[in-house]
Amino acid sequence: MKREVWEELWARTLREHPDKVARRPPNAHLVREAAQLRPGRALDAGCGHGAETLWLAALGWQVTAVDFSASALAQGRSMAEAAGADLAARIVWAEGDLATWQVEPEHFDLVVCLFVHVAGSVEEMVQKMASGVALGGALLMVGHRPIDPVTGAKTAAAGQVQVAVEDAIAALDPRRWNIVAEEHLRAVAGSGVDAVIYARRVA
Repeated sequence: MKREVWEELWARTLREHPDKVARRPPNAHLVREAAQLRPGRALDAGCGHGAETLWLAALGWQVTAVDFSASALAQGRSMAEAAGADLAARIVWAEGDLATWQVEPEHFDLVVCLFVHVAGSVEEMVQKMASGVALGGALLMVGHRPIDPVTGAKTAAAGQVQVAVEDAIAALDPRRWNIVAEEHLRAVAGSGVDAVIYARRVA
């Protein structure tokens, strides 16, 4: 999705549904996987308005939150400030396109990349996100399948390219990563499945 289109989508959503956006909980896959991790440095790549960023910061993580929507970042920054100075100080908000934004190598204890629309090679995007994970750290990527495998119908991700299980398995070296890559049915019938990739760097 082009940057200007995404910016307009976020601006309209925040204008028309500010309360709904503010109440959106962090992603359940992140909550399940990261709740047991010791807080350190995290990257929320494609953070949107920052629901996951705020949740991580509240747990004590130092979070770098990257998105290419200025409106979404402004909303996240405002919500962080409203949550208190201590929490807000643990977040660095960065405007950038993940296709060109440079990930600091082996810097993060957790890299999160949820439902990002990939322009180009998905395997290369997985490898790019993985390059930022420090030894002993974790990578969590989630993608929404564009077609529901049960019904064959298009989902909300139709026309998009997002990470899939097979992409992650092809991109990550099993000698360096402990990988769990699975598909999970979404709670709403007919809305398709999520590909959930959780990998711990071991070498």
